[in-house]
This record gives sequence, structure tokens and C-alpha cells, in this order.
Amino acid sequence: MRIRRTVRAGAAAVAVSAAVGGMAVAGALGAPPRASAQPCPDVEVVFARGTSEPPGVGATGQAFVDAVRAQAAPRSVGVYAVNYPASNDFGGGAAFARTVVDGIRDEANHVEAMAANCPDTKLVLGGYSQGAAVSGFVTSGSVPNGYAALDVPPPLPAQATDHVAAVVLFGTPSGPLLSKYGAPAITIGPRFADKTLQLCVPGDGVCSGGADGGPNLAHALYAVDGLTNQGAAYAVGRL
Repeated sequence: MRIRRTVRAGAAAVAVSAAVGGMAVAGALGAPPRASAQPCPDVEVVFARGTSEPPGVGATGQAFVDAVRAQAAPRSVGVYAVNYPASNDFGGGAAFARTVVDGIRDEANHVEAMAANCPDTKLVLGGYSQGAAVSGFVTSGSVPNGYAALDVPPPLPAQATDHVAAVVLFGTPSGPLLSKYGAPAITIGPRFADKTLQLCVPGDGVCSGGADGGPNLAHALYAVDGLTNQGAAYAVGRL
């Protein structure tokens, strides 16, 4: 199967359909993240799981973390699982906004804390499906109208973004599919544009199917089809 690789500085999409949890995640449930061996590792992967995956980094996230560890050796690699509901109850958009904003807040706070407390640690941001939305919003530095009332954290300060070596997003939903669910579009922020990679499995209805697309078998293949290794190679090459 041919893998489509894209590095985007433009529009990124937000993870959407509640069915992601029902179908695509069914074969992609991951273990909780492994604890870092030291307080300030050389590298830390900050990853947001997909819709309805249990707390942790999910299957795609764990495969990505494992690949980063293997390729970055002998450097130590820690992992932080973004703490947010990853809910599949989008409730006409309001519930979706709340779950995503919870993730934005937690991820942004963690990046700032790491920049302050572990200044020598290189950070790699990542996400799968709805989690790609969370990490995408963290890079964008802005949120659409209607999210401001949800107490979205301010954009990351420059001194924090400088600690992010790479951003890798898996299965990010297309713009047309995003608009179908009333979710706002995001763009990768200028400070992250040249260090962001988005990966889409050919045939994945979420990232390549347009408005008529949606979660399907291909959307669940990121942990097993080699794209996590490709994403890790991209990230490690920028450490």
C-alpha cells in the first residue's frame, strides 16, 4: 500500500466523528504511557489519543512512542499522555468544543511546565484523530469564535515553542469532513509550520474522504502500517 505523506504549513483539521470511537478505535486501544526513567529526559513525546480510546496515549501513540525510543537511542525518551476526555459525545458541537479545549489546556500547560522545569528536554507533540485536533490547536495560537468562552489558554509563549522540536499528526480529519460536524478549522501556527508532519493512510475516510468520508478500517491502521515509524523518523531527525 502506498503511503501518502504530507508536511503542511497550511490548514490542519480537527478530529470529529463520534463513530471514531465505535469503529476505528475498536482495534486500536493502547496501554497507558510508560513512565519516564528520569525527571528530565533528553526527549519527551506529548501525545493526545483518539476519540474513545482509554486514558493513555492509545495504540497509535504507543507505537509512535516505541518507534521514537528505538530511533532516538541512546537518548532517553519520556512520554506524557494529554489528559482530556477524548469524548465521542459531540452534542451538536458544544460537547466537542469542551473536550477539545480540555485537551488544549492540559497540553499547553504541560509544554510550558516542561520548558520551565526541563529546559534541555526536546519536546515532540503528536496526536491521532481527535488528538490531532488538540495538538493542532496548541500550535495554532488562536481559537475560533465560540471557544473563547470556554477559557482556552493563551498562545504558547515563544520561549516554550522553541522547546518543541517536531509535531507529528496522524489521521487528521479533512476540512470538508470537519465542517460537516460543525467543528472549526485550524491552521498550524507559523512557529510550527516548518516542523510539522501530517500523515494519512490512503483510503482513510477521515483525512482523505472529504465531506462524505468518515472513520473506516484504514483509519485504524496507523499503529500497524509503518506510518508511526515514518513519523518517528521525521521527529528524531529534528531533535
